[in-house]
Amino acid sequence: MQLNKVHSVKTIERVAAELGETVDRIFDIAINMETEDGVIWVYGLRDESIIAFTTFGIENLRDLIEMDQE
Repeated sequence: MQLNKVHSVKTIERVAAELGETVDRIFDIAINMETEDGVIWVYGLRDESIIAFTTFGIENLRDLIEMDQE
């Protein structure tokens, strides 16, 4: 399976809502993730940016949330 073919991403706000978590908690967990883990930064105009996740990234994030709860 090739991991470099991404057809869509979800913003951190959407992922937090879907997982029933706060954006701040997701951000604190995701800040240590790498691009290979399925997280990317999306940059807009005027220096605005947001974290987004691939499907693979959301799976990894779920694992990290689970480990963080232990």
